Amino acid sequence: MTDQSGWSMIEVAGTPCDIHEPASAVPGMAAILLGDLRGLPAVMETALRRRIEAAGLRAIAPAGGDAWWLERVVPSFDPARSPAAVVCGAVLEEAARRFGVTPPGVALMGCGAGGQGALGISYRRPETFPVVAAVAPAIDFHLAMREGLEGSGVLWDVYDDVERARQDTAILHVHPLNWPRNQFFAADVDEAVWYDSAARLHGKLAALGVPHEWLLDRVDAARGFADTAAEAAVTFVVDRLGRESRRIA
Repeated sequence: MTDQSGWSMIEVAGTPCDIHEPASAVPGMAAILLGDLRGLPAVMETALRRRIEAAGLRAIAPAGGDAWWLERVVPSFDPARSPAAVVCGAVLEEAARRFGVTPPGVALMGCGAGGQGALGISYRRPETFPVVAAVAPAIDFHLAMREGLEGSGVLWDVYDDVERARQDTAILHVHPLNWPRNQFFAADVDEAVWYDSAARLHGKLAALGVPHEWLLDRVDAARGFADTAAEAAVTFVVDRLGRESRRIA
């Protein structure tokens, strides 16, 4: 059943997913939206969903629980497949089947743990996901283990060592010659841990000469970070998916 905003719920290979299928959708493009950890405030994801609705963008949002969208198997999420493998396999296939859209017409988006997941997945597979946007990404997720932050228990179960987790972070998977052609990320200066890691990613990309757009210092205080960043992220995604379609036409 679809609600008034165009969202409905389905199950894809055992993973619950919200689907956005507006009556009047932007043709030839779609997004996969990766959410934050279960139990955290949903302000950021709600803002992204509202902007997706306003843009008429088709989207599929798999439920991740506390899986952090890792490349490693998280038994509480799936005993055999990593969260990233589910995104790149069953979820991407469902987007193709349901929306008729295939890479590079599918963008990866995410917030919090889902933001770092979107970046990490796209850095490893830039030809599949040349368009990626992350809001408040928890890029240095190994720090959650070190500081005992929300969701760190799952990370300890998967890695059992902070350094092993650090080796899996998105920053360490930026290839100097092979990267997503279109990347955007935004971080809130009031979230010190994740802001610092986003600033470090910006510094590394700039040093390598990798094109990217970022929102680290220009947040409209009157509107608030969530709405400002969500609008910028969705506007970026729609624009860059349009460029990708013209690029391959």
